[in-house]
Amino acid sequence: MPRLWVVRIVVVLTVLLGLNYVVWRWLFSVNWDAWWIAVPLVLAETYALIDSLLFGVTVWRLKQRPSPPPPPTGATVDIFITTYNEPIDLVQRTALAAKDITYPHETWLLDDGNRAELGEWAAENGIGWIRRSNAWHNRPRHAKAGNINNALMATEGEFILILDADQVPQPNVLDRTLGYFEDERMALVQTPQVFINVPDDDPLGSQAPLFYGPIQQGKDSWNAAFFCGSNAIIRREALMHLGVSRYAGEVEIGVHKALKTSRGVLEQARRELGPDDNRLRAALDQVGYDIRRARNELRRGVAIADVTYRFQQRVDALAREMASHDVVALRADLAVIAELAEQLGDDDMSLAKLDEADLDAVVHRDWSPLGALQTVSTLVGSLDMGRVEEAQPIMPLATISVTEDMATCMRLHALGWRSAYHHETLVHGLAPEDLGTMLIQRLRWAQGTVQVMFRENPLVLKGLSIPQRLMYWATMWSYLSGFAAVVFVAAPAIYLMIGVLPVQALGSDFFVRLIPFLLVNQVLFFVVGRGVKTWRGQQYSLALFPVWIKSFRTAFGNVFLGRELDFSVTPKVRPTTTGPQWQLIKPQLIAMGLLVTAAIVGAVRLAVGQATWLGTGANLVWVVFDLVIFSVLIRAALYRGHDVPSETDTITDERQLR
Repeated sequence: MPRLWVVRIVVVLTVLLGLNYVVWRWLFSVNWDAWWIAVPLVLAETYALIDSLLFGVTVWRLKQRPSPPPPPTGATVDIFITTYNEPIDLVQRTALAAKDITYPHETWLLDDGNRAELGEWAAENGIGWIRRSNAWHNRPRHAKAGNINNALMATEGEFILILDADQVPQPNVLDRTLGYFEDERMALVQTPQVFINVPDDDPLGSQAPLFYGPIQQGKDSWNAAFFCGSNAIIRREALMHLGVSRYAGEVEIGVHKALKTSRGVLEQARRELGPDDNRLRAALDQVGYDIRRARNELRRGVAIADVTYRFQQRVDALAREMASHDVVALRADLAVIAELAEQLGDDDMSLAKLDEADLDAVVHRDWSPLGALQTVSTLVGSLDMGRVEEAQPIMPLATISVTEDMATCMRLHALGWRSAYHHETLVHGLAPEDLGTMLIQRLRWAQGTVQVMFRENPLVLKGLSIPQRLMYWATMWSYLSGFAAVVFVAAPAIYLMIGVLPVQALGSDFFVRLIPFLLVNQVLFFVVGRGVKTWRGQQYSLALFPVWIKSFRTAFGNVFLGRELDFSVTPKVRPTTTGPQWQLIKPQLIAMGLLVTAAIVGAVRLAVGQATWLGTGANLVWVVFDLVIFSVLIRAALYRGHDVPSETDTITDERQLR
């Protein structure tokens, strides 16, 4: 508690000092004559303040859980080891360690690479081997999420431990975590990801002690501990609840679209009637009334199947009555109706996903009254209850993002399930061995997070509490740092090279407000971390600005423009290249060159009397700080892996790979 109150005091100081600085900047300090750099800078500073506020909310309540209750007796557990193209011996090591877990369980290799030799080895060692079923042929595979969803339909355990192929568990992992599920609403228990092949200086920033510690503990206090894709135990009931509810939701979307389109078809047909077509107008009015009644029944929660069945029966009865009086119109409309039926059914297109432009085209055709009723019947009758465009109708893990973990966990929380973070290292993994591999991994994380933000923004997702919304948004917000980093590089360079100052003056008012905010912000990290090294993470949050910007560009193209988003499994082998990987950090090298050039030009301008000591000195300090941030990439470009100490070279050395 004393530490927690110190954290809260520092959070309050950070908020007060940050608001004092940023409000003053907006009201009194923006150099509007140079708005093109002044406004981006104050926006970047505002972003940084909001980022600090979200971090403060996260760590306001650090939840340090006591040891969980003992595990239940008789629970059934499936261990899923997801694999695609990782080295066979690496997968085997993880599988044998999983088999040796002391709590009774079944171990399964989820082999998306469909490697026969791995299947034979698994059979020899009493380990299950699951491949994709034939239903996935020529349908979206959804990467890791699809792999797990396929396995969920082939297994039955009450709980599931999910492991990546390089995450080797300790024998007591289930004994130390299953006790949390005494809480019947507990859906997920996440444990840390810790890597054994990382040197002390951690040049690639692979270890995340701030996230797998204070941040997760803070999120846990708000019932928002994240699922991180591996090293997590999940209740099957929660996943199936999620899958079924999402399926029902998509079907309901299809029903509402069908009824909305049907109303438009009827209105178009009514406009085609003559003044004497009272019988036909009455029939169309009756169907219009039935549409309104069906929509009201759906709002009241009446079962979708009951609503659509009754509606279909009423429409078909009216159509038969009208057909007896209008055989000619029936023949004229058959071709159009057949075309619509083919569009909705034969092309494996669910109505929930039918393009709005296609539905508008249906509405604006010239319909006879009989054709309109037959079309309404076709629309409602074509609802795809089986989701034939997918391999299986129920998809428990979210498939809207290449990072299925965040989206799945957010949906579980929205349904009222709980999660827990267990702060104990129970699994050891392997981190990227070179800069290129690390960049692939970070880009995928960022792309997936931004996809979720665009598709299911937590700020408006129903079912989440306000703190939960903020916890998810804080993670998404952090990836905007790429745009802020560009401004933080450009602003000092512009002043040093051409003398344009984004603030009105560099006087005491400016420094008295800025410096305390910066210092207290760093104190907050120090107090929260309590000895945890956070500097490497702060470096990479800015140094990888091209990756974060690319993630927004590509995720936007995928979500809104329908462009493909490449999915790459993080390589698990030692890199074969020997030279520095400078080509991977060209934007950062250009930024560093710009900063060095700006420093030289600024010094020359000061020497010839074209700049002030205060302005030049302050911006030179800023340049040095930026260069220190980017310097981590020099070591990263040269890094070629770290040899694991012999005593931890294998976690399962008591058993030999067969």
